[in-house]
Amino acid sequence: MSLKSERRGIHVDQSDLLCKKGCGYYGNPAWQGFCSKCWREEYHKARQKQIQEDWELAERLQREEEEAFASSQSSQGAQSLTFSKFEEKKTNEKTRKVTTVKKFFSASSRVGSKKEIQEAKAPSPSINRQTSIETDRVSKEFIEFLKTFHKTGQEIYKQTKLFLEGMHYKRDLSIEEQSECAQDFYHNVAERMQTRGKVPPERVEKIMDQIEKYIMTRLYKYVFCPETTDDEKKDLAIQKRIRALRWVTPQMLCVPVNEDIPEVSDMVVKAITDIIEMDSKRVPRDKLACITKCSKHIFNAIKITKNEPASADDLLPTLIYIVLKGNPPRLQSNIQYITRFCNPSRLMTGEDGYYFTNLCCAVAFIEKLDAQSLNLSQEDFDRYMSGQTSPRKQEAESWSPDACLGVKQMYKNLDLLSQLNERQERIMNEAKKLEKDLIDWTDGIAREVQDIVEKYPLEIKPPNQPLAAIDSENVENDKLPPPLQPQVYAG
Repeated sequence: MSLKSERRGIHVDQSDLLCKKGCGYYGNPAWQGFCSKCWREEYHKARQKQIQEDWELAERLQREEEEAFASSQSSQGAQSLTFSKFEEKKTNEKTRKVTTVKKFFSASSRVGSKKEIQEAKAPSPSINRQTSIETDRVSKEFIEFLKTFHKTGQEIYKQTKLFLEGMHYKRDLSIEEQSECAQDFYHNVAERMQTRGKVPPERVEKIMDQIEKYIMTRLYKYVFCPETTDDEKKDLAIQKRIRALRWVTPQMLCVPVNEDIPEVSDMVVKAITDIIEMDSKRVPRDKLACITKCSKHIFNAIKITKNEPASADDLLPTLIYIVLKGNPPRLQSNIQYITRFCNPSRLMTGEDGYYFTNLCCAVAFIEKLDAQSLNLSQEDFDRYMSGQTSPRKQEAESWSPDACLGVKQMYKNLDLLSQLNERQERIMNEAKKLEKDLIDWTDGIAREVQDIVEKYPLEIKPPNQPLAAIDSENVENDKLPPPLQPQVYAG
């Protein structure tokens, strides 16, 4: 079997990681293969189309109601004034409902404008609540950072506060709509700094990182894995899937990593630690940093193993192996959180966007993993998935002389338990087969007996009347003479 055929189920062309619209940025499965910019354009087009269709529907309903009302007035002009007023009131109520629907689907409709937010009497509870230690620390760092920008920093802080207050009034919206608000805020702030403030792109990127850190530290509690989504359900599904695939070996995935080398083993442990640590971070940029560190440890492990620079084709299978081995908590929730609320420029370009796209591909591959992807027969794949047997076996001659005796004994015991499990499974199958044969034999005998009974039915005749003793006295008829008595005659 060639290396090319082994990689057939795992290899992903680097061009497949880019936006399918051909803009050159990295795409994302959560955005249907588009990058953040193209996805927003497609999303807005679909949204405007839906709004236009709903607007036309509302207008058509209004015209039908008006025509029905006019027809009713012309045909029922002779009716009483009370009934006419009732019909007019009913029509007005329906018209108000149609107008409400039109306003709801209007593109300019928003939940709470900036003026309404500024004139709100009661301050946002999310702003005035007792902040945690981390939130307080991030706030102080954000203020100190903006002090170096003087007037521009004051304007940024004002806009950020208004955005947080506005998000408080938008918690009833869907998570996709809240994500859209955050993305609009990122885009507007960055564009304003570049056009009006003439801020260099390098400084804009640093400012946007601080803005993201400040607002997402405060919003994390409300927008990470919200109850209105199925993120938690997806987390449980992927965790169950990874646990079922715990038997997958590096050889099956063509992972160019030799964990027998101590340095490589350490890199693998660090990569697993980084991918697990991602869940403890609250800022999307920090979560991306964990993915980046994990990927760099993977490249180092490959470089040490192959004694040459690692290629991009080696990253994906090794990342899949790291995810299977680490089983990171709330993996889907973290991916969705990054996709929804990370600064889009980070996901579109740079190493963070490249590594994040590979992680999304790795998760998608794990969800669709089958026997063909691992070059296994369907029978072996099903046995491994059901836990009947495991491919993890270490032969005695494959151990290095410096291997720990306890580890050798452990693998030996695991191999023995696996053999015993297979033997028990075989005995149980044979016992079930014997039980089935006995039941079939008993049923067959019962059917044969029943057929014979039906073919030759058993007739039970009544017993014959007993014959009266010849020498007995006849008690029924006294007229008959008595029986003869033997007599002895002398010679």
